[in-house]
Amino acid sequence: MTSSSGSYKIYTKTGDEGTSSLYTGERREKSDAVFEALGDTDELNSQLGIAREYCATLPGSSELCEQLEAIQSRLLDVGSAVATPPERATEKKSMRVVFPTGPTEDLEKWIDAYDAEIPPLKNFILPSGGLAASFLHLARTTCRRAERKIVPLIRKENIQKEVGQYMNRLSDYLFTAARIAAKKAGKEEVIYRKQ
Repeated sequence: MTSSSGSYKIYTKTGDEGTSSLYTGERREKSDAVFEALGDTDELNSQLGIAREYCATLPGSSELCEQLEAIQSRLLDVGSAVATPPERATEKKSMRVVFPTGPTEDLEKWIDAYDAEIPPLKNFILPSGGLAASFLHLARTTCRRAERKIVPLIRKENIQKEVGQYMNRLSDYLFTAARIAAKKAGKEEVIYRKQ
């Protein structure tokens, strides 16, 4: 990954034949279920970056922005855990990617705090509420997709169940955060209306 001058190079050419390596060093097809889950998690992280930038323009949103930044870092930890199937990893590598329960507990605290600030839902709402809220809704749907890709890996590859728990709670957090962002933007929630 370094050039002759010692600087970092982004390309390695090792994936030119359609394979990539896990953190364990094992090479797999780029279409493998692990890389599908990693790709969706990376996509989610990018969407959260956009949402965070829009949230930063809202009044009183510094705490929300800090939470989103922390979540982006935790998603890199999710990726590390997914890219390190325990049965194929050395003990040292397995220990480096242990996913703790603390981040999931943080999400629960944040959800509870935001729930106290917004009215309870009596109907479905449509994803909207300004740019920040809309991107948080988009991130929520991507989070659900990533979770659907991770769940089979928990069963098949023995990925830590805490990763799945985090992703499940994260989509709940993102829904609540979208509602908070809409409130901070002064936008009314759009209620689903049956035809």
